[in-house]
Amino acid sequence: MGQKEDYYDVLGIGRNASESEIKAAYRKLAMKYHPDRNPGDKQAEEQFKLAAEAYEVLHDPQKRNIYDQYGHQGLEGSGFSGFGGFEDIFSSFGDIFEDFFGFGSGRRSQNRVRRGADLRYDLNLTFMEAAFGAQKELRINKAAECPSCDGSRCEPGTQPETCQQCGGSGQVTQSQGFFTVRTTCPVCRGQGQFIAHPCEECRGSGQVTTTKTVSVKIPAGVDSGSRLRLANEGEAGASGGPHGDLYVFIYIEPHELFERDDTNVVCRLQISFIQAALGDKIKVPTLNGQKTLTIPKGTQPGDILRFRGEGIPSLRNGRRGDQIIQMDVRTPTNLNKKQEGLLRDFKELETNKLSSKLKKILKGQAARVSR
Repeated sequence: MGQKEDYYDVLGIGRNASESEIKAAYRKLAMKYHPDRNPGDKQAEEQFKLAAEAYEVLHDPQKRNIYDQYGHQGLEGSGFSGFGGFEDIFSSFGDIFEDFFGFGSGRRSQNRVRRGADLRYDLNLTFMEAAFGAQKELRINKAAECPSCDGSRCEPGTQPETCQQCGGSGQVTQSQGFFTVRTTCPVCRGQGQFIAHPCEECRGSGQVTTTKTVSVKIPAGVDSGSRLRLANEGEAGASGGPHGDLYVFIYIEPHELFERDDTNVVCRLQISFIQAALGDKIKVPTLNGQKTLTIPKGTQPGDILRFRGEGIPSLRNGRRGDQIIQMDVRTPTNLNKKQEGLLRDFKELETNKLSSKLKKILKGQAARVSR
């Protein structure tokens, strides 16, 4: 299989093209290569499919972002593999063809197949669930195919009847001078048929509202703003069309101790100035439990220590980041007399030490001047 063409080149637009520019470019190609205008032309059919595929990706902000970063391979990894045929294209872009041509696509079936709507579910996770992954059960309210009529909209034992106004074409023709105008049939609304005996359970809609429990596996390392796609878990399509998808948007609850920085976990550790000066070994909480941290002598406020590999797994390669520990050195308060005395002795020693050092510097300077 040859290398796929660049979608921007297919539509003849720049990589910074706006939504209106993308739509205009696709309109031009769709009108040029539409199969009804090029009967039997296989090359035109392929160009029509390719233009539709390019438009499907570039007019969708999510797909466009994936394509810009990872190309065709990224799209395939996200579940997009193009259109299977003309019916898929007309099913997805039925409304836009109305805009382009002023009438139906010319290939709508009398009972048009339409893809079901996508659904969104906002899911809150704890910090630990996001870090290590989780299995969640989601209760989704959605439109499903009517179990009584199997989506046909007709009462069992009956079937749709052909519209007498348009003869089943879904369109009526009117002559205006030298012009002939085709418009959607006002009786059947373009369906080409009508339901004489609608299903009682769904009242002729072909769908009923139902609640379904969907199991979703949350991968380790997801972050707020992550989006999971569950294929075919959206609403049912019309007239036997495919189901939409369910998109799960992730939101992470804050943790009382840890913060996240990409795959690193950040925490602040309070230590006394004695521990900072003399060093110490203490137990520190991590995502996997407590771990011993060695505080070196002379640690300063704001110094950073870390545990390698104790962070959050990467969604790309599974490698864990680090736990970063920021030193917060605390000055003691409410000292008793003995503690104050010891600190004053320490202060005196430090003052004498500084004074001796200063005298030595001054003496060296005086010696250089006298030469």
